[in-house]
Amino acid sequence: MCIQSKINEPKLVELKKEDTWIGDLDIAAFREDIKKLGDELEKNQGVEDVRHLNKMVMWSNTCGLVGFLAMGFSVNLLAIVGLSTFTFSRWTMIAHHVCHGGYDKVHPNKGRWNRFKFAVGSLWTRYCDWFDWMMPEAWNVEHNNRHHYNLSEKEDPDLVEENLSDIRNMGGPQFLRYIQVFLAMCTWKWFYYAPNTYKELKLAKMRREGKKLPKGIDPAAAVTFKTFFSKTGPGFYSAWEFLSVAFGPYLVAHFFILPLPLLFAGQFLGRDDMYMNAVKNLFLAEVLTNIHGFVAVVTNHAGDDMYRFRDGCRPFSGSFFLRQVIASVDFAYGSDLVDFSQGFLNYQIEHHLWPNLSMRSYQKAAPIVRSICDKHGVPYIKENVFIRLKKTVDIMVGNSSMRWFPEEYEKKFLEMDSTIEKAKKQLS
Repeated sequence: MCIQSKINEPKLVELKKEDTWIGDLDIAAFREDIKKLGDELEKNQGVEDVRHLNKMVMWSNTCGLVGFLAMGFSVNLLAIVGLSTFTFSRWTMIAHHVCHGGYDKVHPNKGRWNRFKFAVGSLWTRYCDWFDWMMPEAWNVEHNNRHHYNLSEKEDPDLVEENLSDIRNMGGPQFLRYIQVFLAMCTWKWFYYAPNTYKELKLAKMRREGKKLPKGIDPAAAVTFKTFFSKTGPGFYSAWEFLSVAFGPYLVAHFFILPLPLLFAGQFLGRDDMYMNAVKNLFLAEVLTNIHGFVAVVTNHAGDDMYRFRDGCRPFSGSFFLRQVIASVDFAYGSDLVDFSQGFLNYQIEHHLWPNLSMRSYQKAAPIVRSICDKHGVPYIKENVFIRLKKTVDIMVGNSSMRWFPEEYEKKFLEMDSTIEKAKKQLS
């Protein structure tokens, strides 16, 4: 079934040159092509997808093992890179795709890589599956739900242009803004991601229980570590709760308990510096993995060629699929090694179209998605990650701004989505 949804009536507004493709888009046909491809990809997932996941897990664990074995002897690059890459890949590849349900329906090991079992339920499960600054349950709410289904809307908790408004509007010399951005790169997982994901977890619980927020609290406002030092704090949970439940376990276990065996090994080997060497390597690896994660993650949806939106849309509607493409960007791809180095975040367009597919499915989908976009005239942006970093920093410091999707066409497409949905119900 194809319901014609091309705008044939006179233009409501005169579109800018870079937006003229919008007036010619048949959004229903675009949706059908994208949905059909997603259904085929999901249907064809199987043993090979799990084998591919297991290979990526092996690569990640190997990096971790190399780092752990090397971290006690001196402060060295091998340990720092190994530890950093282990932490980065465990989050961006393994936890990211498993928590989205990318392997829920795939045999074998269906139970091992299940989003309802992976890293949730207890501190021990969190430690064994995915131990990081963020609580897995909090990440699942903030990223899997809020970010993915409010992409580049005001309600998107990861909208860079909004979250960095204090730097964008900061007075004084320009170089001070760049210094702040660099400091954010080195610390953003624990400074921003840990408290902001926990905020979303608390808000979700309050909504389920029918509780109202305290007066003066903006649920869309980002909570950072700095918020706890303000007069009111987040306003609906304490600093102690955050530290003891989310932040503290990783801090203590990763930086103090994990290297403890080297304290005893050092005494046996006559090397009193092994424990402190390990702590220093873990700290430097943390800085590196923050920078690595920033480059691969934050740059996914920022730049003066990325669109922003005013209102929400129905999941997996024409508007939804369109937004995932024009508010996301792909990086270079083509081999497991290249993809591993970027945490498989280089398939951001494909991942946002179908969040619950495997990494291997995104590899297969990318060239087909690009051809579908070319067919319908929809911009598909694929650029080197460092070019995207420059464009993201420009947004952060206020040198450029994101594009607003034309308001009249945003409303028009939402109306079309509603009309198409009603027509489908009548035909079913």
